[in-house]
Amino acid sequence: MTSNNLLLNSPIIFTGKNYHIWSVKMQSFLEAYDLWEIVFENKPVAPLPTNPTVAQIKFSSEEKAKKSKEKSIIQNSVVESIFYRIMACNSTKEAWNKLNEEYQGSDRTRQMQVLNLKRDFEELNMQEDKTIFKYSDRISLIINNIKLLGEDFPDSRIMEKVLMTLPERFESKFSSLEESKDLSKISLGELMSAL
Repeated sequence: MTSNNLLLNSPIIFTGKNYHIWSVKMQSFLEAYDLWEIVFENKPVAPLPTNPTVAQIKFSSEEKAKKSKEKSIIQNSVVESIFYRIMACNSTKEAWNKLNEEYQGSDRTRQMQVLNLKRDFEELNMQEDKTIFKYSDRISLIINNIKLLGEDFPDSRIMEKVLMTLPERFESKFSSLEESKDLSKISLGELMSAL
């Protein structure tokens, strides 16, 4: 349940770039205000019965307010040029789906994006002059983008990639880590900290 004292930053403004990041942040923002489920239910507010009770009037009023809030949040979290594309949408779900289709693309487009990201992952190597944290950031960025596109990517594959592409200067640390921990059960973060 959302507290009336909950103060959140306003949602980030979508400019047409980094849709995946914006959509994740928007979902979290709407969830914080108990509005996310309403976006996808998209059911109309039930009309009041004849002679409604005070509780029914209050509930109906709250539901109408939630629908207005969610629509306002989406509309105010995009730049004007993108707003023109969704301003005629009758519901927040329709606007969300329109943005999703336009900026995330069709299933085929997403599949191509996943393939490109997987290729980038496979070609990724840690250069001798780079730090382990920069390498970890590059891996995390690719993996998170793959996951945002709805594709599962096993942690074991990530660990294997990191361990196989480490430069020789990490060999002694890797050997001691291998002796002290079960490498199949540690996370990427734990590995990076240990190295």
